[in-house]
Amino acid sequence: MSLALPALSRRALAVWGRNFLVWRKLAVPSLLGNLADPMIYLFGLGYGLGGLLPQIGGVPYIAFLAAGTVCASTMNAASFEALYSAFARMHVQRTWEGIMNAPVSLDDVVAGECLWAATKATLSGAAILGVIALLGYVEGPLALWALPAIFLTGLAFAALGLIVTALAPSYDFFMYYFTLFITPMTLLCGVFFPVDQLPAAVQAVGAWLPLSHAVDLIRPLAFGRLPGNIAFHIGTLLATSLAAFWIATALVRRRLLK
Repeated sequence: MSLALPALSRRALAVWGRNFLVWRKLAVPSLLGNLADPMIYLFGLGYGLGGLLPQIGGVPYIAFLAAGTVCASTMNAASFEALYSAFARMHVQRTWEGIMNAPVSLDDVVAGECLWAATKATLSGAAILGVIALLGYVEGPLALWALPAIFLTGLAFAALGLIVTALAPSYDFFMYYFTLFITPMTLLCGVFFPVDQLPAAVQAVGAWLPLSHAVDLIRPLAFGRLPGNIAFHIGTLLATSLAAFWIATALVRRRLLK
């Protein structure tokens, strides 16, 4: 497996553009599909369970949950695109091989896929942020700074997802990733409840997970407050993105260029 740094060019944007043109044909159903699941959780838990709970951090539970839902939806959208859709283009449809018949390197293809998954996740997260803003669960213009944080979150989980895609023999393999990594992260990183309710050892584990840094960035911004340790959270998500992309590129090279 070659661990050489990815050799990238602007041709990665052409790969991004190709995926965008395909997605644009079904953009509205795609966005509505990405909104449906998180909205069900938001209203079901927010109004149902929220009626039984006191305020959390000075805000109603549904507002607390709404900000967490933006993070979880971004993570899920990036993961689904980098797993199922990217796997279809890489292995089933062999779209990547077709693209490489043009003067586009495999590294550029992987970079374009990563950027596209992050973009699609940003659209999903931004749509939910807009909905909860209309519902009155976002405070002040500072929430607009959540958009770059949403993109960075999408980039991190897109790169992580491409690692799994490079290793996957079939679609069934992705079940392990969601069951053993994505679902526990949703429960441990403050999406549904404050992490200080968890045992100290579990809190320590959760603090290392990328979703925790996304929540710690986006939730305060949604409430009109500056997050603490901004540089640390941004740096961690950025480092995760770069390291995961490097590994994903090396694994894809081993799979397709051997």
